[in-house]
Amino acid sequence: MSAQATQAPHLAEAPRIEKFSPVDGSHLGDFPISSADDVERAVAAARTAFPAWRDLSLNQRFEYLERLREIVSSDGESFAKTISEDTGKPLLDSLLTELMSIPLFIDYYRKEAPRALKRRKLSRQLFFPTKTSYVEHAPMGVIAVISPWNFPFQLSMIPVLSALIAGNTVVLKPSEVTPLTGELMREIFERAGLPAGVVSVVQGDGATGAALCRADVDKIFFTGSVATGRKVMAAAAEKPIPVELELGGKDAMIVCHDANLDRAARAAVWGGFLNCGQMCISVERLFVVEAVYDAFLEKLKTEIERIRVGAPDEGSDMGPLTFGAQMGTVARHLQDARERGATIAMGGRPMEGPGQFFEPTLVLDVTEEMEIYRDETFGPVLPVIRVADEEEALRMANNHQYGLTGSVWTRDVSRGLALASRMESGQCSVNDLVLSVGNPALPFGGVKRSGFGRYHGPEGLYAFMNQKAIMVDRGLLEVEPFWYPYAPKYEAMLGTFRNLMGGKMVRALSHFYEMHKLTKKRP
Repeated sequence: MSAQATQAPHLAEAPRIEKFSPVDGSHLGDFPISSADDVERAVAAARTAFPAWRDLSLNQRFEYLERLREIVSSDGESFAKTISEDTGKPLLDSLLTELMSIPLFIDYYRKEAPRALKRRKLSRQLFFPTKTSYVEHAPMGVIAVISPWNFPFQLSMIPVLSALIAGNTVVLKPSEVTPLTGELMREIFERAGLPAGVVSVVQGDGATGAALCRADVDKIFFTGSVATGRKVMAAAAEKPIPVELELGGKDAMIVCHDANLDRAARAAVWGGFLNCGQMCISVERLFVVEAVYDAFLEKLKTEIERIRVGAPDEGSDMGPLTFGAQMGTVARHLQDARERGATIAMGGRPMEGPGQFFEPTLVLDVTEEMEIYRDETFGPVLPVIRVADEEEALRMANNHQYGLTGSVWTRDVSRGLALASRMESGQCSVNDLVLSVGNPALPFGGVKRSGFGRYHGPEGLYAFMNQKAIMVDRGLLEVEPFWYPYAPKYEAMLGTFRNLMGGKMVRALSHFYEMHKLTKKRP
């Protein structure tokens, strides 16, 4: 078990998170669970800090983020070791998928934020000739970020940094499964010298997260399971406040008849087993058309055989499951698949020895009624579905409760783009996978039960801001055509309405001008 809440006899008044290594089961430490009162104090501090942080210029906010960037740059290798110790993932993954996001997103937003957050002047509208219209964005206030354990650093830091750039203050509740990373982030924010209350980290379990949802926050940004997402949404609805939900996925990869099979096979294995399959954007439904199925399958097996499984310091490609409970989910899905006629072609068992290691598993003859097809497995399992053609693959891909990301593999890029446009997902790639989530310019988020809302790209700033419409009149006219009195203007208004509906703009404007003259002739 990777982490659990306990109450030691001599600390009965202070529940703690007890953390165990997913690699060898050794005890890694105990961490306090923040109480509801702790959460309230953190939110109150964030509320107090908000006006001053909001009023800083963008350049002043980025000065703090540059300090943070320098800390990650100078100590990145040490941080990667901490994240890998916490999660079990290879050191390369901790650098690539966790830490490298920091400079990428800070650099992107330093260039993009001034343009995205600038007040925007709109075109003048025909019936508002004296009005100038603008749209601008204002920070929401205090943002609650509740983050998951599979990418505990990246999926915490990117929404936090986005909210900070947008002028908000943040209370972050990291997952109790990965408390080492939670403490690491607390250390980084403190070393960056952010003003008191601008970012607070509240370690804890589900009760801590529930307290944060009830607290005086202005938005909740949640990444996690559908079941918990529903609870978060219900809590937000009580106030009501906006919520963004980044939930699960069962992502489809479609291998077309003309795909580059070597590239597609290597991609499928990386996309299916990266982070031990513990990604909402993992390849969890691999559709292969009949014409290339056998040839592709042989290449797929060869690539799976090459995966090295082991601890972070062993030069491995794949580590253990981070969360011990996932062992049960993976085993249950595989058992259900066997009973319903699937073939476990490779793997299928926990690995001998200490830790939460599971064999890279290839499942064939997968059908739509199986749990492994319907529900998120979140483990090192690659289900393959044979289809007659690309149209059947697309139909099956779309006929599902989730819609997060997907990919299409073909040498005909125009055709691939057409198929990608028809896939019901928040993101879709052609001849690529997973990496789109790391592109700071692309909005990320799902459809259907994968959640709603977008972050990354300009949307990643707007996600934490209220849009405000402003209309300005210089006030040179004494009256407006629509002001009182009404009595003498009905016929003119009726003429305006009828001609406008009939598309006769000149006549409509003539009646509109008549209304203005009648308004000036107040009896």
